[in-house]
Amino acid sequence: MASQTESLPDALLEALAEKGRVDSYEYATSVGRNHQDVVGAVKSLESVGDVIKTEQKQTELWELTEEGKEIAENGSHEVRLFEAVDQSNGTPQNELMSTVPNAKIGFSKAMSNKWLRIDKSSPGPPQVYRNVESVTDTVRKLLCSLKGESGRGELSDENLKEFKKRKLITNTIIKSYVITQGPSFTTSISKKSTELTAEMIQNGSWKNEEFKSYNFNALGAPLATGHLHPLLKVRTEIRQIFLEMGFCEMPTNNFIESSFWNFDALFQPQQHPARDAHDTFFLKDPQFSYDFPTEYLERVKTMHQTGGHGSIGYQYDWKLEEAQKNILRTHTTAVSTRMLYKLGQQVGVVHSNE
Repeated sequence: MASQTESLPDALLEALAEKGRVDSYEYATSVGRNHQDVVGAVKSLESVGDVIKTEQKQTELWELTEEGKEIAENGSHEVRLFEAVDQSNGTPQNELMSTVPNAKIGFSKAMSNKWLRIDKSSPGPPQVYRNVESVTDTVRKLLCSLKGESGRGELSDENLKEFKKRKLITNTIIKSYVITQGPSFTTSISKKSTELTAEMIQNGSWKNEEFKSYNFNALGAPLATGHLHPLLKVRTEIRQIFLEMGFCEMPTNNFIESSFWNFDALFQPQQHPARDAHDTFFLKDPQFSYDFPTEYLERVKTMHQTGGHGSIGYQYDWKLEEAQKNILRTHTTAVSTRMLYKLGQQVGVVHSNE
């Protein structure tokens, strides 16, 4: 048995020299080592050269669950309930249910197997009687055949399906390696050099060195590139929060806008220097827009000319021709003016903790 301090690859070679063929999973179990550690040792030996040959293998391993182990130890639920029924006078059903462990499952299985019958004719709770003199605990016998076995024991496909459904057993697929001796097999492996140094060239020791072959197909270290900017990540998180609350994003793909929505609806005077601050580009074709909500246009016009709601307005002659001029949108607030008008025509959504 390999000790914890002994080199696992060396111990594996010793076992291979003795047996000629080794299963990595069976070997790991026999020496009390983790199977992945043994697989690592196999990979290490494969990298040396033709010392070993390997073949991958898959094994289906069936194991008892905690309930399965309890049944293997004490008997199945159905047999234990059957044995609790008085052979001569029967036993009240409610008494069985309260005194026998896992009585509900056991009663169901025993009735399904026609081991028991129920008499409801007499006064009081239903009486349970044995329908057969004795029974064989096949479930316990089959589960016991799995204990310590790496295969399926005596269980048929139907047994496996039933016991897995009852959660008495579980299965695991074990991927292991069948290891045999390679053309260059040896139990003594010297460590190969991984690089040619200046010192080796100067003293000539390179002539007697054994160098490890280069793996030109090996992948290089991944480059850390293309990361998201932290502010973009925060913006994405906040955007998602608002979208999940029911908010919608405004469409900002209309780059051509009328002066009405870009300036007038934001109450910038038509001949005011504030409009020049945006370095506005006016379009020649199409030069004007004509589709405006009439009632809203009139309210904007009135606010410019005479004001309202406590304002006296700008006190000038507002001209529709100026508002109709098409421009390259100077800010996305123009989108906000359109959306505010659109949303104002319907019932709004209110978020409140009241």
